[in-house]
Amino acid sequence: MIYFLTVNYYSTNLLTKLINSLPSSNHSNYKLIIVNNSPDDTEINSLKNQCVQIIHAETNIGFGQACNLGIKYIYQENKQAIIWIINPDAYLAENSLATAKIFFDSHSELSIIGSIIYTPTGEVWFGGGNFIPATGAILSQDLLTNTEQDYITCDWVSGCSLIINLGNFSEIPLFDPAYFLYYEDFDFCRRYAQQGYLVAVTKKISVIHQPSSITNRNIFLKIKYSTYSYLLTLEKYTNKAVQIVRLIRLILYALLVLPIKPQVALGKINGVLIYVRRYPHQN
Repeated sequence: MIYFLTVNYYSTNLLTKLINSLPSSNHSNYKLIIVNNSPDDTEINSLKNQCVQIIHAETNIGFGQACNLGIKYIYQENKQAIIWIINPDAYLAENSLATAKIFFDSHSELSIIGSIIYTPTGEVWFGGGNFIPATGAILSQDLLTNTEQDYITCDWVSGCSLIINLGNFSEIPLFDPAYFLYYEDFDFCRRYAQQGYLVAVTKKISVIHQPSSITNRNIFLKIKYSTYSYLLTLEKYTNKAVQIVRLIRLILYALLVLPIKPQVALGKINGVLIYVRRYPHQN
């Protein structure tokens, strides 16, 4: 059974397109679990049917913790399930569900896999992720265009379309609740890769994504959360020298763009402040 898992934050109109990209509801070989991070978005209840289950969070608990609610729910229902985490502003390409079933039957060794992700105009938005600990660079690269292999192992895959082979895990795999938004997918992949689970990306399965159609609603919050999460990630996966250099660069950039991009600059400064206030309590 494939369980699609998505997080709603005032995105009911976008979710309709995702639901329409799935087979008609008389099929029972998949379920869609929606974790609702916007409790006053009552319109979301209109999407519920025999294949769509809605879990209501009491407030906006962030992407990772919302996913954790859904993963725990699915784990209780089916510990051998395939969990396909997908953004509400993404939808399946034609025949992706059928292809995914065949793919996982053939490659049960994979524990975490990302699909290739296209923009609506057909450009590759995500095709694999690499990480360079020596510099702190977290890179999104197209590893798939020039290969015919079924999959390519990589350092991380995007939470926009991240698939978990639940049956491979000795215990329930969860996102780190320290992340509210951004880089939780990177952390999830690196943490479980370090435990020996195989992470890869494939072009056999594809989704279409409208980049930043949700997070760009508030640039200040987007930059604040991404800055904090990036600094937290550097703390976990690099060394002190890299952390200090990257922190100084962030602060200098924020000061430089403050007059022309105040929301970006203030977002970075606030993200740094949240991290710095947290940091002494963790050491």
